[in-house]
Amino acid sequence: MKTVTTEIRLARKSDAPIVAEVHDEAWRAAYRGLIPGAELEKLIAKRGPGWWDAAIRKGNRIALLGFGDEIAGYANYGRNRAKALSYEGEIYELYLRPKFIGLGLGRSLFDSARKDLEAHGLESLVIWALSDNDAAMRFYRGLGGKPVARSSETFGDRALDKTAFGWAA
Repeated sequence: MKTVTTEIRLARKSDAPIVAEVHDEAWRAAYRGLIPGAELEKLIAKRGPGWWDAAIRKGNRIALLGFGDEIAGYANYGRNRAKALSYEGEIYELYLRPKFIGLGLGRSLFDSARKDLEAHGLESLVIWALSDNDAAMRFYRGLGGKPVARSSETFGDRALDKTAFGWAA
C-alpha cells in the first residue's frame, strides 16, 4: 500500500511555472463555456510564469497544495478589495487541477487560507464566484458561505453575474 501525503505551503519564486500550469488547467476546466473562448484565452495568457513570479516576489499570499509529488491546487488571498463589503479578508482565487476535485482537498486549501488570514488579523472573509459556475456555488455554500452581494463582470461583449460569499469572524 502506498501512502500519499498532502502539504500546504506558501509559494516560492521557483514555483511560478507550476502555479501558471495549475492556473491554466483549472481555469480551462472551470470556465470553458462560461467565459467566451477568446476572452478566456486572453485571461489565461496574462497569467503566465512571469505574472506569478511578480506576484510571489511582491509578497502576495499564494498557498500551494501538494498531493504526493504534484501541485494539486493553489489559493491566492489577502485583504478584501471590495471596500463596500464589511469583510476583512478575501480569497481571490482557489483552484484545483480537475483530477483532484472531489477529494476534500479544496476544503483543506480553504481552511488553510482562512487560518492564515486569521493569523494576520483578517478574521472575516469574502470570496467571489461566477453565478453560473454551479460547482463553485455549491462548493462555497457547502463551506458555510452566505451570499452577501452580487455584481457583474464583463468578458468581451458578455456580462456575467457574480456572487460574493461571506464568512463572519
